[in-house]
Amino acid sequence: MFNALKWLVSALGLAAAAVTLLSFHKGSHWFIRAWDFPRVQIATLAAFSASLLRAFFFRGSRRDYLFLSSNLLCLLWQGWKIFPFTPLARNQVKATRKGSPRERTFRILMANVMLENTEADRLLAVIREYHPDIVLVVEIDAAWQKALSPLREIYPHRVEQPQDNYYGLVLFSRFPLIDPKVEFLVQDDIPSVHTAFELPGGERIFLHGLHPRPPEPIRDQDSTPRDAELVVVGRAIRAAGDRPTVVAGDLNDVAWSPTTELFVRLSGLLDPRVGRGFYNSFHADKVYLRYPLDHVFHSRHFTLTDLRCLPHIGSDHFPVLIELCLDPEAGRAQPKPHADAGDEKDADDKLQKQQAASRTGEDRPNEG
Repeated sequence: MFNALKWLVSALGLAAAAVTLLSFHKGSHWFIRAWDFPRVQIATLAAFSASLLRAFFFRGSRRDYLFLSSNLLCLLWQGWKIFPFTPLARNQVKATRKGSPRERTFRILMANVMLENTEADRLLAVIREYHPDIVLVVEIDAAWQKALSPLREIYPHRVEQPQDNYYGLVLFSRFPLIDPKVEFLVQDDIPSVHTAFELPGGERIFLHGLHPRPPEPIRDQDSTPRDAELVVVGRAIRAAGDRPTVVAGDLNDVAWSPTTELFVRLSGLLDPRVGRGFYNSFHADKVYLRYPLDHVFHSRHFTLTDLRCLPHIGSDHFPVLIELCLDPEAGRAQPKPHADAGDEKDADDKLQKQQAASRTGEDRPNEG
């Protein structure tokens, strides 16, 4: 029994080290990219197995020291990747100054409702409680579109693109929308919404709502289309110049992945979670499998008034609420990410891979 437990602890520690090494690989296969997600869990596993071996099974052999060293390196690397999203790190986005004009502040609520979820009343109750100015909802079909119709009385401006393939979306706004568009940037069944909206004082904010296809094993889908869509949007934001911009959506990626880090550098946008916390929005029903999948990034024109995950709505995602204040003067002190030559090459590689997949029809699995 003792030896069996020792082998189990060793297997767990070796598994943590192996998947940590695998996450360094730049491949887009779902099995590789999946290990970008559970960095907290991997770090916990490495610490747990190393602690058990040191406390109960350590005999001072070379193998024991090698095991402890590999788990310590695993723990340090995973910790390094997630550290920016802990309260121990420095805030990337400044808090809104007291006395800032209310007419320059706005709230966005982002929710992945889960297509099979039938509890629309829970989402409607959350929206009525928190009074967002803009609501972005993804995974809606015609039934969800009908269930959300009461919001049309509250939000006079909207863009609706219901679909039955888990990628439909709708955008509701109290503010006038300027030139709203639904675009299919990478795949002809994956929409995104792009618009400007006008604050009461006349200032224009540019908003991009995204929900790219994830890497996942059921349909053997790799990360290529997701990665390419984030590259396209990131470069488009940069090409548009220095203007107030917000990106919101379920990106099917975590804040600390290489793909999201590349998107931030290409776009020059800030992540308000840095220095504040993970804000895990998925999985709402499984505490041990929680990751920050729902994101809001923004340009330096804004400071942060509020950011939180909202109550359960029957989905596998928690809604996310963010309140931003348009304050370009304060925002100038915030660091702007920049892409280097290596980033540009990585971005080109992702686009070329998506173009090749599109030509061969490999990027769009059948939805079941």
